[in-house]
Amino acid sequence: MDLGLKNRVALITGATGGIGFATASLLSQEGVRLILSDIEVNRLKSDAESLPSETLVVAADVTRQSDVETLARNARGRFGAIDIVIHTSGITGAKGDPLDMTDEDYREAWEVDFFSAVRLARVTVPAMRSRGWGRFVCITSENAVQPYWEEATYNTAKAALSAFVKNLSYREARHGVLCNTIAPAFIETPMTDDMMKQRAEKLGVSFDEAVASFLEEERPGIAMKRRGKADEVAAAIALVVSERGSFINGSNLRVDGGSVQAVQN
Repeated sequence: MDLGLKNRVALITGATGGIGFATASLLSQEGVRLILSDIEVNRLKSDAESLPSETLVVAADVTRQSDVETLARNARGRFGAIDIVIHTSGITGAKGDPLDMTDEDYREAWEVDFFSAVRLARVTVPAMRSRGWGRFVCITSENAVQPYWEEATYNTAKAALSAFVKNLSYREARHGVLCNTIAPAFIETPMTDDMMKQRAEKLGVSFDEAVASFLEEERPGIAMKRRGKADEVAAAIALVVSERGSFINGSNLRVDGGSVQAVQN
């Protein structure tokens, strides 16, 4: 299927490994030119050499407005414009009783998981609007609609992110800029690897046993009894940023294996 993306320019944050790099790999095969960013980019520079399309790698901390502005400026200097933004940067944040979390715990998740998207939108969406075409996609989580009690810092930031992108979608669609969120659940990424390593250590079991018990006890809606794969999320992202996804706007597309046990978002 031709996604109609050849020679488009996509900016992907959090592009080292996981969902970010899986998306870069897929879009590169579609002829998309790429700006890949993360806080630390040594590994990313090496991995990017394998991609078939033209690629620029830029280090940036998305919690800093100045870094985000420099990132956008470098991208435009190289490619002239940014057509697509795919914001995958995020952290799980501090966990525990919601009332035991400190102000700083909540601020950390807010800065990385929510406010970074606001910063990116400020420096990319107006130019898309002026050109009459664009895609702005953020990674949220099942937690945005099905929160877990011990993940309040993450839950609240991701729920805010969902609301922000929905707000953007109302204004921008009339200018050809479509704004959506993708909500994965329990995907094979470095983030969930760390979670399962900690669980295995706590329970005194193997990594695979930790995954199996987590699925059974914490994610009963995932009837396939496995973690999702990063390229399965990348496929959904590719759809919503493509010409094939030209009537998808303001949507929260779940790629969660059925983890969210509800009919509605």
